[in-house]
Amino acid sequence: MNRIMITGGAGFIGYFLAERLSRDPENEITVIDNLLRGQFDSDFEGLLERKNTDFVQGDLTDPGFLGSLGGEFDYIYHLAAVIGVKNVMKNPDRVLEVNAVSTLNLFNYARQLTSLKKLLFSSTSEIYSGTLRHFGIDIPTAEDVILTIDDIGSERTTYALSKMYGEAIASAWSGKYGVASTIVRYHNVYGPRMGFAHVIPEMFIKVRDNDAVDVPSPDHTRAFCYIDDAIEYTIRACESPDSAGETYHIGNSDEEIRIDDLVRTVGEVMERKIEIRPLPATTGSPARRCPDISKVSRLTGYTPLVPLREGIARTYEWYRDRLDSRFE
Repeated sequence: MNRIMITGGAGFIGYFLAERLSRDPENEITVIDNLLRGQFDSDFEGLLERKNTDFVQGDLTDPGFLGSLGGEFDYIYHLAAVIGVKNVMKNPDRVLEVNAVSTLNLFNYARQLTSLKKLLFSSTSEIYSGTLRHFGIDIPTAEDVILTIDDIGSERTTYALSKMYGEAIASAWSGKYGVASTIVRYHNVYGPRMGFAHVIPEMFIKVRDNDAVDVPSPDHTRAFCYIDDAIEYTIRACESPDSAGETYHIGNSDEEIRIDDLVRTVGEVMERKIEIRPLPATTGSPARRCPDISKVSRLTGYTPLVPLREGIARTYEWYRDRLDSRFE
């Protein structure tokens, strides 16, 4: 029996990770979330009906919370964090405090576990923003890019900085205390239940409600990864004994697409003929973002299986009747 903790398990990636892992009756899942952003919806309720999945509502910034759980864990997936542009801009102090303190508490808790095989820390492609802005980076981007902090006084810097701090904790606690950890940096993961503050769900609403859609940065490109592929990479990376102390990109570099072509694809999936009105580039938006995933593919032997159009169709099927029930 693998005893698995998933923090932030009521959120987007956390939910799908818990759902996938709970299919194996040999796994015993403990989902942790404070429900400030995670959704206790019908999907999550269905997950908790499985006999091998438990939910504990709690605050990881409380140093006593984790100690109250009792027992041991073989794997910990740390996905809990304050994210989202609105949160970052409105409450940069909370981003720094919650993301840093929760990670510090979790790694200190992990030091006490005797059966822990791996702690996976979820990071982000946003940590490259400073390097990209000031020095430029190769695209597709590999994991060994030197990280640079952007404007330290900018609210938007706080999220990337909090993730850099988390990566530093993973490295230091591994070296000094033997807490085996793996870092994954997610790149444009999308799918059902991801909220509405993301480009694809936002496009569903715009395409539904308008015959002409304003598209900022139309010639910028992104490489999107469907949630099922991201979860498969995540689990394989965490469970591999060869991944300790390593950092991996989680994404899909096969179908880098222009933003205006993405909007056209959304329109085709929704069977809506729309006019695209190009707007100037969004301030701070990189012209290209695409990860090099060769390292994680070599480790796992896995390659993404869900093409972009199919992934958008699956995502829209979930959102179709929920477009007026907006959540972050």
